[in-house]
Formats: sequence, structure tokens, C-alpha cells
Amino acid sequence: MKNRSISGEHLIRFRKRLEDEERSAATVEKYLRDVAQFASFLAGGVVTKASVARWKERLLEEGQSPSTVNGKLTALDRFLAFAGWADCRVRHLKLQRRLFRDSDRELTREEYGRLVAAAGAAGKERLELLLESVCATGVRVSEVRYLTVEAAQRGRAEISLKGKIRAILIPGKLCRKLLKYARKQKIASGEIFLTRGGKSLSRKQIWAEMKGLCQKAGVASSKVFPHNLRHLFARTFYRACRDVAKLADVLGHSSIETTRIYLISTGAEHARALERLRLVS
Repeated sequence: MKNRSISGEHLIRFRKRLEDEERSAATVEKYLRDVAQFASFLAGGVVTKASVARWKERLLEEGQSPSTVNGKLTALDRFLAFAGWADCRVRHLKLQRRLFRDSDRELTREEYGRLVAAAGAAGKERLELLLESVCATGVRVSEVRYLTVEAAQRGRAEISLKGKIRAILIPGKLCRKLLKYARKQKIASGEIFLTRGGKSLSRKQIWAEMKGLCQKAGVASSKVFPHNLRHLFARTFYRACRDVAKLADVLGHSSIETTRIYLISTGAEHARALERLRLVS
């Protein structure tokens, strides 16, 4: 056990392993951040099953949600397996499947419309089109780079992520808007959403620009982040086709159980469903 301490070299090699596995940039950064947090908790101590259990308890004492704690343990599990210390892993918390989500986190279609309008009114053409592109196709923010001039011309994008390739259709009206924007920006081929310097937009930049619309659009900041546009797409798509398997394919999910999370109703919707039961005289 005396050699089981986490060093900077460990983290460098762990990063390379994750990148070799073609994990998304966001996943790589999250895993490294969580492992670094555990290393800070150890304060130079050795990694043992007991120390991992203490960290788990500390996270709960700090008031972190069970799902957040499990997410951090997942990252640590991956690192421990990489380091050859899998015997130090501890059990995750058992979670009951959520029946409904908090309404203060769910972006409505009307609020989405206000965000798009606010971006247009502020002269933020790129952001306005980006919001529509993510919400109309359901792509992850890390997949925006696949919305290219060629994809808009074909009406479909080929997305390669996490070792999987899937094709998504791009609505005709969106294709026309993307090509019009590309011509205006003098982009003849390749990625459409670029910085002024011609680089891909980062997740952080997209997140910050979206947050900048909150006050003008009158939408709570807790609802405004890129992945919520994907959630809105999923709910809207499902209401139109009622096919969770097809939706899972469109979203690029390996498991339908993951897709089900996107379709959880709000507390208000759940309450209305209970009222319709009419079980109280």
C-alpha cells in the first residue's frame, strides 16, 4: 500500500488513457477533476479502500447529492482500475429512479423561443443559429463541430463520438439558414460555428454566451445551459413519435434507460396526472 499515492504523473498518464479511449473532452476533464479532488482529500496519504470510503462520507457530509457522489465515484473507479488498484473501489449509493424532475430546471419551449429571440435582438446571429441548431437536431454541444457546410448541403451529419458513428438529419429550413450564414461568414467548407480566429467554439464559450441571454430573455439561469436544449429536443421528439427506441438512436444513447431520464416529467405534470386519477372523493 505504501506506493499507492496519486502523483501528477499518474494524472498525466490517466488523461492519455482516457484520450486514447476517445472519451469526450468534457468527460476527460470531469474524471481528472474528480480524481484530483480525491487526491487533495488524501493530502499525500495512500489510497486504500478505507480512504475512498471516508471520501464518500465526506462528500455526503458536505451536502452533495447522491447522484453527484456516484458520479465522482465512477470517475475514481475508472482511475483505480487504470492504476491497478481496483480492490480499493467502494459501493456506489443506491438511488431510486426519479419519478419527476424539478420544474426550475426544465426549459420550456416558450422559454427557448425567448432565448432565441433575445439572441437575435442583441445581434448575436451566431448564437441565435447555434441555439436553433442544437435544439432542432438534439446534438451534444461537443458534436456541434459536425454541423459543417457539407452536412448542411447533404441534409445530414455523420457524428463520430465515443467509438460510435451515427447519422442525424438536419431539417431543411435549418440547412438553408446554416448555408446562408456560412456564405455570409465566407465559410466555404468545414465547420460552420467558429470563433473570429477560425477555431471551434468551446463548451465553455457556448455556455457563457447562453448565460448572457438569461436576463434579457427573462429565463432563470438554472434552466439555461447547452444540454437543456438537447433535453427539450428529446421531449419534443418523443411527443411527436412516441418511440423511445428511435429517440435513443437519434440521441446516440447505448441504453434506453439513459433516454428515459430525458423524458421524466416535471413535478407539476406528475401532480396533474395524480389529479386525473380521481381517487379522492
